[in-house]
Amino acid sequence: MLSVLEALVFSTLDYAPALVFAALGAVLSERSGVVNVGVEGMMRAGAFAAAVASLAVPTPLGVVCGMAAGAALAAVHGYLCIRWRSDQVVSGMALNLVALAGGTFLLEALWSPTGTPPIEQLHRWVLPGLDQVPLLRALSGHSSLTYLAAVLPFLFHFALFRTPVGLRVRAVGEKPAAAATLGLSVPALRYGCVVGSGLLAGLGGAALSTSTLDRFEHHMPAGLGFMAVAAMVFGRWTPLGAFGAAAFFALGNALRIGLASSAPGLVEVIPQGFLLTLPYALTLLVLAAQGKKGAAPAALGTPYQPEAR
Repeated sequence: MLSVLEALVFSTLDYAPALVFAALGAVLSERSGVVNVGVEGMMRAGAFAAAVASLAVPTPLGVVCGMAAGAALAAVHGYLCIRWRSDQVVSGMALNLVALAGGTFLLEALWSPTGTPPIEQLHRWVLPGLDQVPLLRALSGHSSLTYLAAVLPFLFHFALFRTPVGLRVRAVGEKPAAAATLGLSVPALRYGCVVGSGLLAGLGGAALSTSTLDRFEHHMPAGLGFMAVAAMVFGRWTPLGAFGAAAFFALGNALRIGLASSAPGLVEVIPQGFLLTLPYALTLLVLAAQGKKGAAPAALGTPYQPEAR
């Protein structure tokens, strides 16, 4: 039983970074007032770029390339929504479709329909003193992205709620006209937050292809971007809340893998399709339990119009 629990914790920590980074990116964008449902596409771009770059350069540099790819896609989203005041949901969904089609085309044209060649994974760190302790050893043997995902939400929460920069971000998401009267550039702040959102989403995608796995696969990120948006909503648009929800969803994904591997006889009783849908079913249940309770920024989804002041 202890070994099963260890495997469950280990798998959760392996899958959590992608969801955590993407959920934090969604928080950053939406706290500034810009809806970002394009997280899925930004994760896919980050996963693809990181894997492809890692075929030619060291994997850590590949991760940086993945972050840049996510930011580039987010810059397009910001330009459409902030400069041209496009519908933010439509823009995000369009980017998802572009990333899906573009990634599939490049993958089939350059390699194969299933995935890229294997790459060298990020180094996994063994924590001294923990690798021999029952249960606690599940905390050891992960990449640096796992440990970063455990620390970053706390730093982000502090920055958002305890610093002047965080106050400005929240101000343009709640009362952009009032923020503008204080001399703040609402478009510039929102644009910076959207690009930062893409950086984090790209990092989440890169975590999938360079840490969780050792390649880009055609189905990545398999809905994790939408799950990250759900984690943000359930976390009430706060970094720590999104972190907790993302960890819960990662646990659901690890549970699916753990049930299939530790209890193979279960597959004969429960259809494999049910196990595959387990993390997504948990997402729907959480959102249903959330109901209408929310703490969305007041100006979320509303384009800023300086001429209307």
